[in-house]
Amino acid sequence: MAVLVTGGAGYIGSHTCVELLNAGVDVVIVDNFYNCKKSSIERIKALVTKDFKWYECDIRDREGMDAIFKKENIDSVIHFAGLKAVGESVEKPLEYFDNNVNGTLVLLDVMRNNGCKKIVFSSSATVYGMDNVSPLTEDMKVGGVTNPYGRTKFMIEEIMRDLYVSDNEWSICLLRYFNPIGAHKSGTMGEDPNGIPNNLMPYITQVAIGKREFLNVWGDDYDTHDGSGVRDYIHVVDLALGHVKAVEKVSGTTGLYIYNLGTGKGYSVLDVVKAFEKASGAKVPYKIGPRRAGDIATCYSDPSKALNELGWKAERDIEEMCEDSWRWQSQNPNGYPD
Repeated sequence: MAVLVTGGAGYIGSHTCVELLNAGVDVVIVDNFYNCKKSSIERIKALVTKDFKWYECDIRDREGMDAIFKKENIDSVIHFAGLKAVGESVEKPLEYFDNNVNGTLVLLDVMRNNGCKKIVFSSSATVYGMDNVSPLTEDMKVGGVTNPYGRTKFMIEEIMRDLYVSDNEWSICLLRYFNPIGAHKSGTMGEDPNGIPNNLMPYITQVAIGKREFLNVWGDDYDTHDGSGVRDYIHVVDLALGHVKAVEKVSGTTGLYIYNLGTGKGYSVLDVVKAFEKASGAKVPYKIGPRRAGDIATCYSDPSKALNELGWKAERDIEEMCEDSWRWQSQNPNGYPD
């Protein structure tokens, strides 16, 4: 019985596939390669001894997805596939709702039609909105999200809640990520954004390697220890290992489960810059800019539920996150080869 990983060639998906395969799990990857390169498949292969299947297919392609389910013995799904840039979602809301929400509806329907009712969903801390006070816990009110990307995550969570209410044979795990950074220890796999990075760490690494002149720090007047925004950064390998635990959970029971995947610690933007400079020996020049609309001062998790119920916790600290990010960027200055 195999785990189907949608978006399995992307940043978090590829690291998760490595950890699944190293744990002896049969893996089938589906990706349309819109936001990643096919060479990431070869990088996965180089890090594991277990073989796996992969298909180029869009999750909105009902016939294509159904054919994969008919051909492969799929027992459960980890669903990463989705557009994920906040700024782009404001410019292209229809594309985001079509890809993320409609794509998930097609996937769930194909799963149901093929008797597969176990899914781990890649959600986000953005569903907590603007009004909750950190540390964020899974029982807090969700919604009130400030951009179309976040709304797609919230809507998909609501769809999956309703699906479980309608059919208690489903086993659904919603994983709310905080801020994944870092890379595989080998330096052969990491985050490779298209164009200008939307996330902090790849922007920092591109400045450090000389691809960009300086880092923009959006706001230095927040109510934090140094005025810059505080976030919960988690190593992508810790995040991947959380998915291995989540697959074990949905495979052994039915129900709807929600877990934060974070460290429970907050680091400011300037904390991360300093930690990166120390880890890499490179300078990261930055300029202070105005606050961005929709940003909050502090956002970090209470990850204790995942520890208590999944037996999972983040092990890697900010120094290791920075060291691994720099190793990836310095060994792959242009990211994955085309």
